[in-house]
Amino acid sequence: MRPSPLTLPLRCTLPSFWPKAGLLSMLLLLLAGMIVVATAVGSVAVPLPVVARLILNQLPFIHLAGWEASQEIIILTVRLPRVLLAALIGGGLAVSGAAMQGLFRNPMADPGVIGLSGGAALGAVIALGSGLAFHHHLILPAFAFAGAFGTVLLVYRIATRDGKTPVTTFLLSGMAVGIFMVSMMSLILSRLTSVAVVGEILFWLMGGLDARGWIHLKVAFVPILLGSAGLLFFARDLNLLALEGEEGAAALGMRVKSVQRFLLLLSSLVTGAAVAFTGTIAFVGLIIPHVVRLIIGPDHRILLPASFLAGGVFLVGADLLARVVISPEELRLGTITSLVGVPFFLYLLHKGIRDGGR
Repeated sequence: MRPSPLTLPLRCTLPSFWPKAGLLSMLLLLLAGMIVVATAVGSVAVPLPVVARLILNQLPFIHLAGWEASQEIIILTVRLPRVLLAALIGGGLAVSGAAMQGLFRNPMADPGVIGLSGGAALGAVIALGSGLAFHHHLILPAFAFAGAFGTVLLVYRIATRDGKTPVTTFLLSGMAVGIFMVSMMSLILSRLTSVAVVGEILFWLMGGLDARGWIHLKVAFVPILLGSAGLLFFARDLNLLALEGEEGAAALGMRVKSVQRFLLLLSSLVTGAAVAFTGTIAFVGLIIPHVVRLIIGPDHRILLPASFLAGGVFLVGADLLARVVISPEELRLGTITSLVGVPFFLYLLHKGIRDGGR
């Protein structure tokens, strides 16, 4: 059996002359370029130089001009907050997926597969169906976080026996609980009579960023950024778990259970906040960390920030496709990510079965 890329020595697979900081800088520039392009493209095209000037004009001590009032409204009110939210959520889901894969030493772990996304969506559906979400803009994210955290605790409890949490058992438990969450959402939908509320709930089930503005970005910014930064704090612990496993890490002095709980808590925070504003966006946390790991290696000190930036690039691009493929109508963002993610998931599953048989 070939060793999993999650358990290989912690070294970068790029040529030695390519510094890790250079890769992060490249990804940062790519993300900035994608944000400008995605903001410029739409039913009303705005020239790239105009978009760049409008964005730069929002920075302190910069005063530019040279655009029409209608272009400023389109860019700053409609497109830019949506694109920035896509970048933030894509990064959060990707870094959360990278942490889950490192924690369970399995490239098939991600917030959706282990039930986190389903639990967060159920929490959001409960908030919407009960009408509580319409009383304050923080209630919906709070319910989504509670759903995600409650789900992952349930999965963790089900999969843990005698102080051990086998990866296969955890993944299968997550899938089963995720199916249960979908059933509960269907039950809630069947009992609702308000067409408006049902339509809003369907938004969460299909995923999307339409009608998202600055207020949504401001609310999502703090939990996703804090949660992602918290996951970066545990990069060395994830490296140790990847190299030594739970027993080896514990023998070296790591408080494994505490680390697991903190990682699950932070991943729940990030996923809950993301799902609260986009609905269920599947497979971002599965695809991006796996691809990034193949390029740079399994060192989580570089893998986590690189996954955040690459996830932002991916979701900004996916949202751009959702807006332009059948313009002036929109595809659901969750549809785009699923079209990419399902074949990738099946490939990983087939590869795991094939390698396991050797």
